[in-house]
Amino acid sequence: MAVRTRYAPSPTGYMHLGNLRTGLYAYLLAKQNGGQFVLRIEDTDQEREREGAVQIIYDTLARVGMRHDEGPDVGGAYGPYVQSERLDIYRKYAEELIALGGAYRCFCTPEETEEQRARARSQNRPFKDERCCAIPEAQASERAAAGQPYVVRQNIPRTGTTSYDDVVFGRITIENAELDDTVLMKSDGFPTYNFANVIDDHLMEISHVMRGVEYLSSTPKYVLLYQAFSWDIPVHVHLPMINKNATEKLSKRHGDASFDDFYNKGYLPQAIINYIALLGWAPGTDEEFFTLPELVGRFSLEGLSKSPSIFDLNKLRWMNGEYLRRLPPEEFHALAMRWYPDDVQRSPVDLRTLSRLLQNRTTVLSEIPENIDFVAALPDYDAALFTHKKMKTDAEMALQSLRAAGPALSALGSFGQDDVHAALEQVAGRLGLKNGQVMYPVRVALSGKEFTPGGASELTELFGKAEALRRIDVGISKLSS
Repeated sequence: MAVRTRYAPSPTGYMHLGNLRTGLYAYLLAKQNGGQFVLRIEDTDQEREREGAVQIIYDTLARVGMRHDEGPDVGGAYGPYVQSERLDIYRKYAEELIALGGAYRCFCTPEETEEQRARARSQNRPFKDERCCAIPEAQASERAAAGQPYVVRQNIPRTGTTSYDDVVFGRITIENAELDDTVLMKSDGFPTYNFANVIDDHLMEISHVMRGVEYLSSTPKYVLLYQAFSWDIPVHVHLPMINKNATEKLSKRHGDASFDDFYNKGYLPQAIINYIALLGWAPGTDEEFFTLPELVGRFSLEGLSKSPSIFDLNKLRWMNGEYLRRLPPEEFHALAMRWYPDDVQRSPVDLRTLSRLLQNRTTVLSEIPENIDFVAALPDYDAALFTHKKMKTDAEMALQSLRAAGPALSALGSFGQDDVHAALEQVAGRLGLKNGQVMYPVRVALSGKEFTPGGASELTELFGKAEALRRIDVGISKLSS
């Protein structure tokens, strides 16, 4: 069987990470089997569509490297690939399904429908329209031709069961009496997801349907549609939830982070993809780092889990930091430059040296501006910063260290990092102090901060002799007063 998978996001805003993971798994399965990965835009819910959302889908797939073989922007033999451009197709198959007995026209007003729903709720049973499903089709057709508005509902059998096999969860069987008569075509001529996805998956010859586990119990409705049309049923793969904690799932509607949220905060696309690939799938080894081509080679349906995964922001931050450290220095520098404030870019420091200091000390690129806010200008800081319990320094010791460090650094002919480090070690030896008891006060004097992207010798080299000595003098002045 030729493997054809589809990714069918709705253009309702930014791309949720769970949605992106579904697309990723569909992409991996198709590419691993030499098949086609299809992008389809499911825009049947016109009220929720957001301007620019389709472009976000294109941009996201491009950024993560998931190139689709067919889609609205690249074409293909099974188009159109936007559901709102396929309305005539859905109407045709809705009429055919009615003729086959798998659907019926419902003329109930919203008030009448709600009355029936309320009665069904009070009887603790699914909603089934008992009024319109009994209308003879000839009479229903006449009412429709006369212009009476209606929706098309699926005609779910009142008895029996419907079963299908899921790759992850095995055999699923649902009592038909537990399924409601879902709307397939709305009165405005647009299909619902329940109908359009079945028609499109069949006509586009989709072999494997991947979607979230929340659709596990409603898939029998789709199976009944396939059976009514006498169509082959695709392989179903329901994916476990991604939870934000032990009890709540990640949710776009609840404002949980999207791909763009993380991308705009300085997370690398390759780190995001690597991380979400492991939320529901295991490679069978202790390996954690995979490029997209490596994921194509290693992915397997057998590795999918039934259990929900917990989205661990700290784990993503760690993984992103590892990806940043593994970048070629020039590539990291190019990324870091986008986060350097204008005053830092105009400062006399060597920006490549600054990037070199940052690369091994950055987990997310958005941390960079706060971590280098001392580079362009020394901030006003409290002298109490020189007192540090862990470093075993106090104001008196810091003043002693700075007063000795200034002349020692001033006397250096070469001002490289190694030269500075050796000079400060000699100062510590003369004063009978540990190296850190000299290095820490110098680092605070240079930055006005407790934590910096480099040590005393690295920052001294970054600023150069004149600026380094000026900042040390500021520290002496603060401590002296």
